[in-house]
Amino acid sequence: MNTADQLKRGLIALGLTLAPDTQERLLDYIALIEKWNRVYNLTAIREPEKMVSHHLLDSLAVAPHLHAKRLLDVGSGAGLPGIPLALANPDMQVTLLDSNHKKAAFLNQAVMELKLKNAEVCAERVESWQTESRFDVIISRAFSDMGEFVRITRHLLAPGGLFAAMKGLHPYEEIEKLPPGFNVRQILPLAVPGLDGARHLVLIGQDATAT
Repeated sequence: MNTADQLKRGLIALGLTLAPDTQERLLDYIALIEKWNRVYNLTAIREPEKMVSHHLLDSLAVAPHLHAKRLLDVGSGAGLPGIPLALANPDMQVTLLDSNHKKAAFLNQAVMELKLKNAEVCAERVESWQTESRFDVIISRAFSDMGEFVRITRHLLAPGGLFAAMKGLHPYEEIEKLPPGFNVRQILPLAVPGLDGARHLVLIGQDATAT
């Protein structure tokens, strides 16, 4: 099965409908990762087929559960999940944040080549970065600890917004270590086509009384 058919079947399994040109741009994005990976080491996954399942479909599996006008992808790395989400949701404004300048250089190139008008790149450390407009959803696929994720990004969350942590196994211990004033709103098990391991999306909100 070629990558185009793999992506098409994966989207059907996820219940997502994306225009053919959007699917083509998603595959162009994988080709960009593959090209830059030779020098920049963006991902340990080298095979395009695995990139479709482990990167594209894994990122897009969370799309039905996110409702945001402004989304921040923290520790974006190669642009995951931010770039697939931006391609799938043209009305969502996505900020790709990574403090690694080589990865930020790749992100800027990807945004330009994919003609992503709804995405911007920020090469800053998230804990010290400030912005006037805060975010409805702050997502991360790379942070290993949810408590730390919430602590260093909480100043960027809009009132009523949600943190979205993409996890493998159900993170029981991490949930217990969330900072005071924050609680889990939903834990959604995800079935990602072509990916055998467990996947969960944890949505975390802030109590109205928390500061």
